[in-house]
Amino acid sequence: MEMLQVNGTSYQVLRLLGKGKGGYSYLVSDGEKEYVIKQIHHEPCAYYEFGNKLESEIADYKKLKRIGIAMPELLDVDEKQERILKEYIPGDTVYEMVLHDCMPEECMVQIHKMCDRLYKANTNIDYFPTNFVMQGNRLYYIDYECNPYSKQWDFENWGIKYWSKTKAFLAYGKKKEQVYP
Repeated sequence: MEMLQVNGTSYQVLRLLGKGKGGYSYLVSDGEKEYVIKQIHHEPCAYYEFGNKLESEIADYKKLKRIGIAMPELLDVDEKQERILKEYIPGDTVYEMVLHDCMPEECMVQIHKMCDRLYKANTNIDYFPTNFVMQGNRLYYIDYECNPYSKQWDFENWGIKYWSKTKAFLAYGKKKEQVYP
């Protein structure tokens, strides 16, 4: 049984949730509740420049919180081990809903409301559908990454390509199948 610690508190690893540009996210439990631990990694990313990833995560979380984006609460930060403990938001990702043709229209309504808030704050988030979970009737952005607004990377010009079964979405699915047999 694999365990991860955050500031001396141990959590049992239940499963890997995913790997992103900045880290690995694990579903963990303290025996009573489930959480997410994001372990920062320092693997190269050909299309993205990083400074201090941990500091960026914390700063991005604070910025998105001020903007009013629905996301998991940041519960603890272990600077020494470069780990973040956050609230676990259970539910299907937008990616899974698109894949299985069951995305409710409410997702599109809510992403556009998020975009209104973000664009007014001159900010973009990572609109890839694995970064969004629908719980009940509320859409959550489960990542903390944000960047200065750029039309090239906004929802209407980049993200929307992955929120339905477009060529880009299907190509990602084929690539994922090849990488994860």
